[in-house]
Amino acid sequence: MTRTDNTGFFKDLRACMAFITILPTGKTPVYSPLGMIRFFPVAGLIIGALLAVTDVLASMVWAAPAAALIDLIFLVAVTGAFHLDGLGDTADGMFSHQSRERALEIMKDSRTGMMGLVAVVLGLAAKLAGIWSVKISCSPVQAMIIFFLVPAFSRAAMIFGIKYLNYGRKNGGTGKDLFDRPLNSKDFHLCLIPLGLSLLLGLKGLILIFGFGLGCAVILKFYKRKMNCITGDMLGAMTEVMEAWLFMVAGMKIF
Repeated sequence: MTRTDNTGFFKDLRACMAFITILPTGKTPVYSPLGMIRFFPVAGLIIGALLAVTDVLASMVWAAPAAALIDLIFLVAVTGAFHLDGLGDTADGMFSHQSRERALEIMKDSRTGMMGLVAVVLGLAAKLAGIWSVKISCSPVQAMIIFFLVPAFSRAAMIFGIKYLNYGRKNGGTGKDLFDRPLNSKDFHLCLIPLGLSLLLGLKGLILIFGFGLGCAVILKFYKRKMNCITGDMLGAMTEVMEAWLFMVAGMKIF
């Protein structure tokens, strides 16, 4: 890899971290919307590593329910509630029983309505239950690997959303720059990292991979039927739903 390649690699990674987390990425602001897409899973792995550390420290002080709550608070804080905001806006728009155009307008409203509030509360509750289930149904090593991988899978899901649905806002929006070119296989290469590491979990890892594929397919089919497009808010909602879903899948006692 040349010096220029290295510079571009770290620039795009910094851009990704600055876009979807509040973690420090240097003094100079970086924005590389098309370059950062491939790094969504890597940003998730970094979040997952910090989540695993958070859980270890919290578990030294509190029992599983309280430690799970600390883990949840960390996941909200490390993204600045960025994806949660998208979940609330998406729910307000998509469940408003309005036309597609009107639903998109509702999503742009910064105020959170009843459906958005319900979606956020239920999403957080599902994620808390999933994390708690992982802690009590898995071995400590399994739990650490799951905490490491689930944020990566949930953020990798956004790449599939960008690939398979068209951007829905004619006048642009938060996610518009991510759709300025068609994605190719190189944008998916880093998804192989969480996929490969999942095999360390044995059968549970295969179930996690299956849950990822099923979750992506169901959400994208729902978006396609309901809106026939996707937006930045809907990508954020996809991340939140996938994260809660995958923690629930990983915490299933039968596996």
